[in-house]
Amino acid sequence: MKKLRAFWRLLYFAFYTTFKISQIILSSLLMGNDIRRSMRIRQRWAQHLLPAIGVRIHKSGTPPDFPCILMGNHRSYLDPVLLVRDTNVYGVSKAEVAKWPIIGFGAKVSGVLFLKRESVASRKKTLEGIGEKLHEGFPVMLFPEGTTHSEPSTLSFKPGGFKLAASEGFPIVPVAIDYASPEDHWIGKDTFLPHFIRRFGEREIQVAVSYGEAIWSDDPQGLLENAKIWIDAELVEIRDSFKFESYK
Repeated sequence: MKKLRAFWRLLYFAFYTTFKISQIILSSLLMGNDIRRSMRIRQRWAQHLLPAIGVRIHKSGTPPDFPCILMGNHRSYLDPVLLVRDTNVYGVSKAEVAKWPIIGFGAKVSGVLFLKRESVASRKKTLEGIGEKLHEGFPVMLFPEGTTHSEPSTLSFKPGGFKLAASEGFPIVPVAIDYASPEDHWIGKDTFLPHFIRRFGEREIQVAVSYGEAIWSDDPQGLLENAKIWIDAELVEIRDSFKFESYK
């Protein structure tokens, strides 16, 4: 039964995502390129898709609708979808995602900056791109740990986004994300199809998303430390609410 449920959800994901990408492309051909319109289509995609494939979201706090950098801990490749459900935000993704079937093309046409993590030039160019999008009035989401993991608290944060926010005068909005089952953490070398079949066959996937208040400072280290403290404290609250036995 679980494999059958996962199979039907995978088909639904593929066809519905292809439909929404086609909608973005068609609207661009007919009415011209408009990234905000594409983001609205992407947002409706996430709002409809997530419950359809069994994701049940417990949200707290207020998603930002102003230029800022959302800084979140990273559990799963599903994390960015949770955030685009709530806000029209630019994402930053590793360059390999651009090559993923369906998802990669959808990311390209709906507001994602691609980063080659091993390239200093690419990291510099990406930070410049983030600055441009902030000045254009968009929020941008970053996962400053740089990788997904199952540790109970956050890993070390990479400082680049915090330095940019401090120097350009934009706030950091911290966001904490966790799943009721650590089995839903998408980590290591776990690839898309095996993970999807294994986990989306469950009746529900429970996830909590908690948005903090905007943090302003011209001190990048202070921004980093305050965001990390808030996220770590919020993860404790989330685990208590879900009663994560594996962390007790």
